[in-house]
Amino acid sequence: METQRKGWTPLLALVCFATTWGTAIPVGYCLGVMNTPAEFIKSWCLDAFAIRYGEELSSSQLDLLWSAIVSIFLIGGIFGSFVAGGFCNRFGRKGTLLISAFLLTLSGILLHFCRMTTSVEMLLIGRFTIGVAAAFIYTVHPIYLLEISPTHLRGAAAVFTSIGVTGGIFVGQIFSLQQIFGTEELWQFALSFFTVFVVVSFLPVYWYPESPRWLYLMRQNEQAARYELQRLRGKNSEDCVNNEIADMKELATCTSGEGVGFFAVVKNSEYLLPLVICCSFPLCQQLSGINAIFFYSVRIFMKGGFSLEIATWMNFGAGFLNLVFASISPVMVQKFGRRTLMMFSAGGCGLSLFGMAFALNYIDLVSWLPILCIVFIAAFIFFFNVGLAPVPYFVGAELFEVETRSVAMSMGNIFSWSGNFVIGMFFPMLEAVWGSYAFLPCAAMCLYCFLLTWRYLPETRGKDVADVRPLMAKGFRSKVR
Repeated sequence: METQRKGWTPLLALVCFATTWGTAIPVGYCLGVMNTPAEFIKSWCLDAFAIRYGEELSSSQLDLLWSAIVSIFLIGGIFGSFVAGGFCNRFGRKGTLLISAFLLTLSGILLHFCRMTTSVEMLLIGRFTIGVAAAFIYTVHPIYLLEISPTHLRGAAAVFTSIGVTGGIFVGQIFSLQQIFGTEELWQFALSFFTVFVVVSFLPVYWYPESPRWLYLMRQNEQAARYELQRLRGKNSEDCVNNEIADMKELATCTSGEGVGFFAVVKNSEYLLPLVICCSFPLCQQLSGINAIFFYSVRIFMKGGFSLEIATWMNFGAGFLNLVFASISPVMVQKFGRRTLMMFSAGGCGLSLFGMAFALNYIDLVSWLPILCIVFIAAFIFFFNVGLAPVPYFVGAELFEVETRSVAMSMGNIFSWSGNFVIGMFFPMLEAVWGSYAFLPCAAMCLYCFLLTWRYLPETRGKDVADVRPLMAKGFRSKVR
């Protein structure tokens, strides 16, 4: 048992960090890089249309084009989520990561050279391709890290996806600053610089292992699975490898060895409850209001008496705070159970949003309310990163077997992208009508997440799917506690 809990080996650590730098961070980078150079890109779009088509876009047409440039990333994500599960099963976890890296590199090339070729179409295709790659990464990256890690490290390894996306947003904000690439002359470098992370991270891809579980359970190749496990677990790990192979043999008796399709998962009543959780958590993550918080924070800081420039830097500081809190999530996930973290996180986020909604509504009446709003923002960022940020990325991988895992994760990603789209489209409209009370529906989503976790989520930390699945087999009549 001592060898089974040896912890991080050099290869395991290398793969976790390198694949995060090469996949999750570029996705976050593309989420955070668009704001600062937006006006420069819009101006270039005007010139590009005039040169290529001899047409002058009106302000409304330009706004529509910009909305398309921003939202096509989400459309690509939704499209990619429908096919990501099949790619994971057919090409393997490592193979799907390589496909994602290729798509990211292709999109970086398109984004970099769109200005040279005066092609708005290349910009649109590049953004769409990033969305497809992001959907693949959201599906395969946490599965890959979970399946190559020993049981007691799976939670800590799987949260690298969440940390990478959060860190990538912050890195994207840095490189889009006017002091670096966020200028009229260099914005194409800002949009495409993430390609450097992808290329560097995948240079040693030859040494990256394939998922032993995928090799054994989906390809019935025990020799290859044993070889990869020996590499991952390091020296003097024979007992550990034998134990993990024995666990796979036991799992193989109740799996078909083939990927289960989308409709087969949906129609199977035993998958109903885990599927509801797998889809609800990513939806709640997006509808909790994290994106709205960053959208609204500049105005909150300005209402507190700060200038636009200072408020912008404070918003940048909020992004840094988001990264700091995200960096502690591996420790939290390793130490506490998924149920505890999700209830603590959803409850804390809901209370923070509720308090902020009312504090914002009366912010001009009491002098200390702006400071209270800033406190609520910091509290929300903390509570969000404790559970709602990391757990939805990998909880589906802990609720489904290898043969159904990728399909379930891709379905969860569809809800994640859809929630992101809803927030982007409708929150500004809702805020225009309700003002600060627009945060109350987000608080309601946090309450739903709290109740769903309390009533139906079994504790998965340190457990195999075979131990968890019977607790959820009766659907909404299940008793998981």
